[in-house]
Order: sequence, then structure tokens, then C-alpha cells
Amino acid sequence: MGSDGHNHRSTTFVVVGLAAVVTAAAVWYATSRDVRKGGAETGGGGGSRKASRSSSSSPAGKDAGSVDSGSTPTKSNVASSSSSSSATAATASTRSADDDDKALHRRIEEIDRAGKALFKEKRFVEAAETFTEALDLIESSRHAAAVVDGPPSSSSSDGDGPSNNNTNVARSSLTRQIITLMNNRSAMYEKASLPDLALSDCDSVLALDPGHSKARTRRLRILESQDRHAEALVEVCALQLKFMHDNRDKLRLGLPPAGNPPVSQSKIEELVTLVQPGEIERARAAIDNRDEKDRPLPSTYTISQLLTSFSGYNKWMGEAARGGTTSKFTSQLEDLLDHVPRRNMVAYADNVAMKSTLLLHRGRRYAFEKDYARAVKDFEDAFALVEDEGGKGEVDHGEVKAEIVKAMEKDDYARLLEWSGMCKHLRYELKGALGCYERCSALEPENTELLVKRAGVKMDEWDHAGAEVLFTDALALNPTASDALLHRANMRMLQQRVPDSQKDLETCIRLYPNNMLARLRLATVFMAKEDMDGAKRMLDQAEEYDPNSSEVHCYRGELHFARGEFVDAKGEFEKSIRCDPTNPTPYVNAALALVNIEPASGSMMPPDFAGAIKLLEKAIEVDPMMHGAYVQLGQMKLSMATDLTKAKEVVNLYDKALEYCRSPEELKDICSMRILTVAQIDAAHALHMETLKIQ
Repeated sequence: MGSDGHNHRSTTFVVVGLAAVVTAAAVWYATSRDVRKGGAETGGGGGSRKASRSSSSSPAGKDAGSVDSGSTPTKSNVASSSSSSSATAATASTRSADDDDKALHRRIEEIDRAGKALFKEKRFVEAAETFTEALDLIESSRHAAAVVDGPPSSSSSDGDGPSNNNTNVARSSLTRQIITLMNNRSAMYEKASLPDLALSDCDSVLALDPGHSKARTRRLRILESQDRHAEALVEVCALQLKFMHDNRDKLRLGLPPAGNPPVSQSKIEELVTLVQPGEIERARAAIDNRDEKDRPLPSTYTISQLLTSFSGYNKWMGEAARGGTTSKFTSQLEDLLDHVPRRNMVAYADNVAMKSTLLLHRGRRYAFEKDYARAVKDFEDAFALVEDEGGKGEVDHGEVKAEIVKAMEKDDYARLLEWSGMCKHLRYELKGALGCYERCSALEPENTELLVKRAGVKMDEWDHAGAEVLFTDALALNPTASDALLHRANMRMLQQRVPDSQKDLETCIRLYPNNMLARLRLATVFMAKEDMDGAKRMLDQAEEYDPNSSEVHCYRGELHFARGEFVDAKGEFEKSIRCDPTNPTPYVNAALALVNIEPASGSMMPPDFAGAIKLLEKAIEVDPMMHGAYVQLGQMKLSMATDLTKAKEVVNLYDKALEYCRSPEELKDICSMRILTVAQIDAAHALHMETLKIQ
């Protein structure tokens, strides 16, 4: 939440940790040349005749490529597969077939030369028709051979005569011819501005040869021109996967690959950025369509951290401790009369006001006990009663609602509005949260804590200017408001206003020397300034106030991490976990420290990814909203995936993460990673690969 510094403190160590995660995406983001048009690209133009193509000349497919200079391969020795027992008849049949094969190749060569000549003259449609003629000729020849030879059978497939081998050679030769001719024709269709026909031929080429780079590059180019960015990204990933596969031996040895990757990092980033808006909109719609009360709450640890950051925390905690147990309030609720008639407005309003007040006090007691789920339910139920939500359709709704408010104690009504604002904020229903806080501020205009909470909502709306105004108003009312100084410092860190953040925190410490949270935040500021001695001094002082603080050890671990002291960092993160197992941050940090620890001298052991994955999974178990855990876990699991089924589990992980995203930045991060992961898996399928790993 915007007002919760714990969730937004600087975590540059996360970026450092990524360097240890060797995944396919790491190579795909290598810098290279931009995607270029391949082959004999000479510009527009076209013949006077309409393009014609035989439906039997090529399989269904899409896209286009450059003209291949070697469209006609060398001649093949095609022999007859006759099963005649007569050696003389077999020899004669073989010679006849060989003569036919030579004649076919001569004719294809002639047609091919004609097509290339038309290409050089920029008569692209006529060139395409010429390549179609060659493809039709091959198809007719194959059909005739199939009639004579019959379909391949299990008995003929393992025959020991030369005719069977020669037939296979001939078929292979014809397949190569078909690939080359269709690729050339697709190039002509692209030049002639017939992208659908070009794409069709590219698909046909790739069905026969999934690794055909020219066809795939052309398909990428055309898909981009048609704004089919998600499909284009799959082609990018396929090109990069093939590049990695071709260079797998060098990559395994840590050597640079031969040549540059086929697609630049900027192209990948550009396509991901173009696909993002649709994916983010889909994810946001799924979140918005959920009922407010179905939206998950943050973890117990996160809520506790947020509540303790406000100056009124000790006051309401003391009142809750003295007010009585939850069982006391439950008993009083059970003693209230049921079914007081609405027509008896005063009695009805008094009964509702009493019930709402008891729910408010019981909810506050639940919050004191850190049973936040029950606390939120009580606050929400009390607010619904006071708002007369069950009587919205009644003609006396407004009058009854006013009577209920009148029957409540003013302070109880104000506190109910304040807690209701907090509940809505926790569920990320920002408009409703702001409305409750503003109504409460109208009752208590000099309550600085309400101004700070409103500023927190503005921060989550990314309205930093509006938040700044509210912080300024709060400090004008009370220049010593610690929560205003703390939360404004947090916002200024988000804005990269490090000196201003430091000034607020130092003011807070001067006013409240025992404010441990301010010292921890100031340690983060010093780390951002690379003043490690200053950071250590703040942490030492914070530890004096609470030696068993999970946060202190977690921050100290971050300091070791920033210094490259990964073993010491891991030790501090483990201490942090022992101090409070519900704190999710040290699990993530310990995982990153683990994979960054250098192996012992002479050891060839890889980083302990399995151990790191367990820690990240524990972080998500402790706090399903721990965004950083999803980011790291997804990349590690993808790097460890032994097959595409395992890789698809990473997509499922990102889908779960999307359910818990709060801020636009979190949605953007997870959507981007999901987009690229899906594209990688689809690319592997297209290449008939079974894994993303470098084998």
C-alpha cells in the first residue's frame, strides 16, 4: 500500500540477485542487430496478371521470405521400387524413372530461372505465378509416383534393394525443392503486398522445416505490419530459441555464441510493451469484477506493519485492551432484540446503532489480537448497518440512516468511518476508502492521522501531488506528527527525492529518538546513497531498541548483500525469519543470497536453486501478495523446467500472482513476465522442442 513503507522500501538487491538466474530469457535479451528484411529485397512493383496458385501446390500456410539462390537442388538418383523378380525389367524401369527425374529437374530449373528473372525486373506477381508452376509440376510428379508405387508399407520401408533408398532420396530432394520454391514465392507475395498469401506460404515452409529462419523472419515482419504483436513475439522467441540451440555447446561452456542473436533486445522489449496493454486490461478487469468483500486482505504481518506506522496506534490498542474480550461483546450482541420494526424509526435506529457500536468494539478487539479477518468482517458489517444498506430501496432510507447516525456516539461513528476506510484500503477499494476518510475528516478536521491516511490512498492512486498537499496540511496542523514525516519520507523515496526523504526522517528521529521505524527507513536512505557506514550506524541504533526485531535483521542482511557479503547476508535473513516467521521479505532475500553465494574453491557445484525455490514458495505461503517472490520464483522455475509441462506451471504461477496484484507497476511486471513465458512456450512448440533448457 502506498502508505506502507515496508512494501515500498528500496530493494536494489533484487536486481543484483537476478544476475545469478541463468534462464533462456537472459540470452534472448542479448543485444543484436534489429530484424531486417532478408534476401533479395528490391522494392515494390508487380506484374500485370492476377496471382494464381494451385490449391494442391503447397500445404496451407502463411507469410513470405527472400528468394533463395539455390532453389533447385542437385539431381537425385531416383530408382523404381518395382518388386518384379526380373532383374532386366527392374533395370529398365530404374533407367526410365531416372530419365524422368532428370527431365523434371531440368524443367524446374528452367522455371526457377524464369521466376528469378521476373523478380529482378520487380514483376513480383508474375514471379510468384512462375514458382507456383514449378510447385504444381512437383505435385503432379509426386502424385504420379504415388499411383505407380503405391503408399509406403511396412514391408517396403525396410527393404534391402536400392529402389527403396533411392525413392526416399528422391522424396527428400523434392521436399527441399518445395521448401525453397514456397519460400521464394512467399517473398514475391510479400513484395507484391499480398501479406495473407505470403503468411500462408511461410506456414507451409515452417510445417516442413520449423527451423527455417528466413520464413520465420518474414512471418515476424508481416505479423508486425498487421499489428499481431503477440504472434510476432512468438516468432522472435522461436528465432532466439533456435539460435541458442545451435550454439548450445558454446553456451554450456560459458563461451560467447557464434555471431549475434538474430533479434535485438530492443525488438523483444518493443513487442512485449505492445502486447502489455491488452493483458493488463484483462487482468485489471478480472480484479475489478470481484466483489469488494471477495478481494483478499494483505498478510497479518503487512497489516500489523501498516497499523503500527500511524501515531494513534498505541491509543486504540490501549482502549481495545481495556474495553473487554471478544466473548463479552459477542454476548452483548446476542442479548440485543431482533426484528425491531422499521416503522418504529427511533427504536429501530437505537437498536441498529447499538449493534453497530458493539461490532465496532469487537472488531477493534480482534485487531488488537491480530485476528484481522474477523476484525474486518465486524467493521464491514457495522458500516453496512449504519449505511442502512438493507433498506436502500425503501422510501425512508435517508431518514432512517440519519436517525442511526444520530443515535450513535459521535466518537464511535467517527471511528467506524476511520476503520471502514482502513478496511476498504486494505482491500484496495481506493475510492471507497477515500470517501470514508473524508467523511471522518469532516467530523474531525484537525485529526492529522486522517490526513496521513488519505495521503496514503492518494499514493496508491499514484496521485503524489494530491498526497503532498495532504502531508503538508497535516504537518501544518501538527509539525511533530511522526506518521506524516514517516509516510512523506517514503513517498519521497519513491519519487527519488532522497535528500528530502532523509530530511524528514532525521526530523522524526530528532523529535522521537526511540522511533525504530524511522531509523530503519533512514538506513535504507543511506544504502541508496551508498553510505554503508551510515546505514550500519542506523541499524546498530535500531537494534539497541529491539535486538529481536525481524526487520532489523532483515535490513542488516540487505546491507551485507549490498556489500557482496552473501554468506553473512543469508545468516541475517535466517535470523530475521527466526524472529518472526510471518515476515515474507527475509525468505525472498535469503533465496537471492543463496543463489549468489560462490561455490567453494575448485567446486563445480551450481547455485542452490532448489533451496532458493523452497524459500520463495514459503514467502508466498506466508504472504500471497509478496510480489517479489512471484517475480523471482517464476524466473527460477522457468530456468529449471525440464519440459514444457513444467514451463506451463510458471504461467499458472503468474496467473495466481495477477490475482494479488495491487499497483499498476505490479500488474505491469507480472503481465510482462507472463507474456514472455507464454511466447517462449509457444515458440518451443512451433520448433517441436520439448524443453526451453539448453540441452
